[in-house]
Amino acid sequence: MTIKQMREIKEKRGYSYAQLSEYTGVPAITLQKIFSGKTKSPRIATLNAIEKVLGGDEEKFQGKAFEYGKSGNNVLMEEEPVLGNPDGIKYGNPGKRQGEFTLEDYYALPDEQRVELIDGVFYDMSAPRVVHQDISYVIHSAIADFIKKNKGKCKAFFAPVDVQIDCDDKTMVQPDVLVICDREKIKGFGIYGAPDFLVEILSKSTRKKDMTIKLAKYSEAGVREYWIVDPHKRMLIIYNFMEEDWMPVMMPLKGEAPVAIYDGKLKISLDEIAASIDEFGE
Repeated sequence: MTIKQMREIKEKRGYSYAQLSEYTGVPAITLQKIFSGKTKSPRIATLNAIEKVLGGDEEKFQGKAFEYGKSGNNVLMEEEPVLGNPDGIKYGNPGKRQGEFTLEDYYALPDEQRVELIDGVFYDMSAPRVVHQDISYVIHSAIADFIKKNKGKCKAFFAPVDVQIDCDDKTMVQPDVLVICDREKIKGFGIYGAPDFLVEILSKSTRKKDMTIKLAKYSEAGVREYWIVDPHKRMLIIYNFMEEDWMPVMMPLKGEAPVAIYDGKLKISLDEIAASIDEFGE
């Protein structure tokens, strides 16, 4: 199957890059570069993963993804946990399936059920570990102190806070740390629209979602800067969407990292984040 044929099938089925990333396991940014022609010679394993999905039965891949590794063997695997059964009978309207849920279903769930809704799909959110909370505190407090000291107009928040990032009824996310500079986006329920700066702290259950589905969602929604903290690998991954040809910048958790939306004047201590991991584990 040629890339042109793949593109035609993608458009016919109405897949967003985020959805195709979820089904194939290929990062959304990689898909964008392949279909736009920026990547001239994609890896065979990557093309095989895409062709396996686009060349197969559409219903087969709902809520699943392909994992392609160094061996080149593609194995169909379950995505991270989602709510209910495949037909959505346990949660919300009995006639709905994953991909069809809306904010009406989101608000109908019990208050103690922590979830995110992304393009009509529910994702379970386990309670954050202590290290997760402490890293959030380190980042949020540094940003909040900087804003206060400089009498800035932006506001810093940390989870849980609802973010209706697409301003539609199919998506509601809860980033770990966020900065909003347009005060009109701050509503009684949470945030309506794209934040300027977002941070997600990886865990085993959220790694794939944060690094693929949310990456595509945040870049498409208009987020200016996205940080991913990986406690297991002790790395910080920075996406500066303000750059025309943005590429991820990876940094070990040592020293400081500049925040691009503040032109590097605000720096976050990566040593403090590393110290948190040392104290509380990954």
